[in-house]
Amino acid sequence: MEKSKILVIGATGNLGYHLAEASLQFCHPTFVLVRHSAFSHPIKAQKLHSLSQAGATILEGSLEDEASVAEAVTLVDVVICAVQAKQILHQKLLIRVIKQVGSIKRFIPSEFGSDPTRVQVSELVDGYNFYAAKVEIRRLVEAECIPHTFISCNFFMSICLPSLAQPGLDAPPRDKVTIFGDGNTKAVFMKESDVAAFTINTVDDPRTLNKVLYLRPPGNVYSLNELVEMWEIKIGKKLEKLHVSEGELLQKIKGTSFPANREMFFIYSAFIKGDHTYFDIEPPSGVNGTQLYPHLKYTTVSEFLDTLV
Repeated sequence: MEKSKILVIGATGNLGYHLAEASLQFCHPTFVLVRHSAFSHPIKAQKLHSLSQAGATILEGSLEDEASVAEAVTLVDVVICAVQAKQILHQKLLIRVIKQVGSIKRFIPSEFGSDPTRVQVSELVDGYNFYAAKVEIRRLVEAECIPHTFISCNFFMSICLPSLAQPGLDAPPRDKVTIFGDGNTKAVFMKESDVAAFTINTVDDPRTLNKVLYLRPPGNVYSLNELVEMWEIKIGKKLEKLHVSEGELLQKIKGTSFPANREMFFIYSAFIKGDHTYFDIEPPSGVNGTQLYPHLKYTTVSEFLDTLV
């Protein structure tokens, strides 16, 4: 079967770059849509050069320019968007264009975190609903009957694991560690490059059409207590445990304004409320990525922590 042509929007970002790389790796004709300013940004320009050298077609445009979006969308079969959270609603123009063009086989919008429809506490204390925009885009995609796949991968390893889920740290603790709640609620961790590989495998797969693809690899679902125990074994040392109750964590979130409280909010969502794991993956709306694609190798939490020792 001929490989679908893929457009990646947000390819100079962390996940977006991995998505474009994976698209090329799996031999899809790959296009990326980037702002003009990216070409003069040293890091972004280097990423674009690398993608171009690997065979990607670089297109200039943005989600605020309908003409450039329309031109890009007409070139491809699949559109994958990986824009930042603050740009989520900019996908409305993209959805309108996809609907008008009418030839896109699959749209994967920018979710790539907790399933926004499953999060039990979606509002930060100051009233900012972190997930509302993602839910709005999902409902719009469904209402417009655009062929889609939503990707729910939960925590990115590079964001949460280097601190061992300790707010404010940029390296794992070696003396003291904070346990939130009872420490037994499990969260899910995925390396960004692995998320990209699973995502690209869905684009031509009828089993994932109009479904949510959940990523919960067996070696990547851990409670905070289990993470700390694993880290202690790796460094050969017991850490002093500081316990913060659910109520105390909520007070900390309330006493901090957004976005400074966002990290604590995510910890509360995952390790207190269990938003990654409290529900089963149920057909027909949800499918399990590691069951669909057992051939894909992924980095485990233990392997990632080995790089930090």
